[in-house]
Amino acid sequence: MTERLSGSLLAAHGLFRGMPAHHLDRLASVARAEDLPAGHRLFDEGGPADRFWLIRSGRVVLDLHVPGRGDLIIESLGPGTVLGWSWLFPPYEWRFGAVAAEPVRAIVFDATAVRVGCAADPALGYELTRRFAAVMLDRLQNTRMRLLDLYGAPAGGPW
Repeated sequence: MTERLSGSLLAAHGLFRGMPAHHLDRLASVARAEDLPAGHRLFDEGGPADRFWLIRSGRVVLDLHVPGRGDLIIESLGPGTVLGWSWLFPPYEWRFGAVAAEPVRAIVFDATAVRVGCAADPALGYELTRRFAAVMLDRLQNTRMRLLDLYGAPAGGPW
């Protein structure tokens, strides 16, 4: 299925809400709709981080390969979330793996083209960095909460 993408379609996603229209149009020009079947591996840990996705429907799990234990699921991402931020920072390698846990409809972006656009338009680069920093902060907070669930807060402690 080929869907023509527009800046207004991107504006409906929380990541891009409130972003100037000319930035959205530039991003839409390097994006495409993508449908992925359940079980499809989007990327492997250590591979080149050359894309990122806005998940429109379905679910993607992030995994981490642990020798002797296999791939451990560390996070599940659903509709309205962003998949991939490693494309933004050198060495542009995935920190985790990702697989579609169920059929996924997404918008995928060419990260190299986005980085070129950011270099040409520092205001776009600032907007994306600020917005992806919020995504990373949210993921870090989720990880913190999972660690508290796993290890528990010390009795009577300030944590």
